[in-house]
Amino acid sequence: MVFTTHIFIFYFLPLFLLVYFNLPYTWRNCWITLASYVFYGWWEPWFVCLMLFTTLMDFFWGRMITAPRATPARRKLALAACVATNLSFLGFFKYYMFSAESLNRLLELAGAEPFSILKVTLPIGISFYTFHSLTYNIDLYRGHARPARSLLDFSAFVALFPDLVAGPIIRYKTLAAQLACREHTLSRFASGTAIFILGFGKKILLANPAGQVADAVFNSAHPYAVDAWLGVLAYALQIYFDFCGYSDMAVGLGRMLGFEYLKNFDAPYRSESITEVWRRWHISLSSVLRDYLYYPLGGNRLGPFRTYVNLAVVMLLGGLWHGAKWNFLAWGAFHGLLLGYERWRGKQSFYGRFPRPLRIGITFLLMLCSWVLFRADNLSAAMAYFKAMAGLQIHAPASLLVAAEIYTPLNIVVLILGAGLVFQPIQAHDWVVARPQSWGRTACLIPLFVFSLLVMFSQSFNPFLYFQF
Repeated sequence: MVFTTHIFIFYFLPLFLLVYFNLPYTWRNCWITLASYVFYGWWEPWFVCLMLFTTLMDFFWGRMITAPRATPARRKLALAACVATNLSFLGFFKYYMFSAESLNRLLELAGAEPFSILKVTLPIGISFYTFHSLTYNIDLYRGHARPARSLLDFSAFVALFPDLVAGPIIRYKTLAAQLACREHTLSRFASGTAIFILGFGKKILLANPAGQVADAVFNSAHPYAVDAWLGVLAYALQIYFDFCGYSDMAVGLGRMLGFEYLKNFDAPYRSESITEVWRRWHISLSSVLRDYLYYPLGGNRLGPFRTYVNLAVVMLLGGLWHGAKWNFLAWGAFHGLLLGYERWRGKQSFYGRFPRPLRIGITFLLMLCSWVLFRADNLSAAMAYFKAMAGLQIHAPASLLVAAEIYTPLNIVVLILGAGLVFQPIQAHDWVVARPQSWGRTACLIPLFVFSLLVMFSQSFNPFLYFQF
């Protein structure tokens, strides 16, 4: 199920809230779990079976890790089994076809007969709920978290529908106390509603129209240089407002239910270096990669060379986490090289002495280049797109049709508005939660919500980009 559909807005959410707030407190986690399984199984019912199995498995590993009489060797074995089983599921569903197709290409180059490849459907959100379970058991092993009080609490944590399929990546230790006891107030519900409306508007009014421009240009064989630059700018706006909008909706829904999530984006396009970008973009993923991969590899404690290697490994795996494509590895390598270079300069970019607006502009330009790698269908298409940006493409007559499709008054207004919003300092999340919330502020957003709903009904189905990751 998708937040930006009439099924969720008019049926699922009202019914869920009606039952939730009329249940005794002790039954609410059970209702969250049941409703979240319905929410997740709306696409494909068998996805629910996989999530249920991994939930039971990870709860079992957690019990083994924290068993009173468990020896250090047994705890380590249980953690190793947990990591191996989770990564095996993730690796099969997410990377089997990529690995098999790559191996077939090598066989064909060697003159051998390729083998048949099993078609595997990627369960939506598997990367996110796998990380939830993995971080839970790693934190138990490190002594950074207490085990879940019951299977019901752990199931509610894994399946919690606001952040289930596209994050943010929530750690159990963050929600443990809230799963046991959380406060429900009108002001918190009102602020959650306000954040949800703002995220909903970002997705419907900004991300989706920007995505139409990006798709038109990236799907064009030979765009003009100005069209190519406009297309990658549109994609930069699309992926930001799409993912930030989802995160805002998740935070808002969480607050409606009494949960307090951390902000997942902090004006990333206002960053002055790539190092700063990764403190502002997808904050929950950045912190997970840092705490569960970069630090265990040694971080910056083993000398400069090892630090650069660790950064490269983390970003390569971070790219691969987004999907089984060589593009994502190239995207990760691009960011890894820039992060390593800035670390070599003392976390300073080569343009660190430039005026601040110029530092922001150059960082954004580097981000645009990385988004080409992220968005293109393959590396060949990415290289062709870079050539188009440089004006080196031979243009086809269809290029004129693309220009007529993208340079409409509505598209121009959306892109200008979106570009203005990503560079201004006021964040929607901060605007809502920085001061005591009242229903008056939420009521001011009702016209925005109504308008967004009307626009939603005029759009074709457009799921969130991060569903595929």
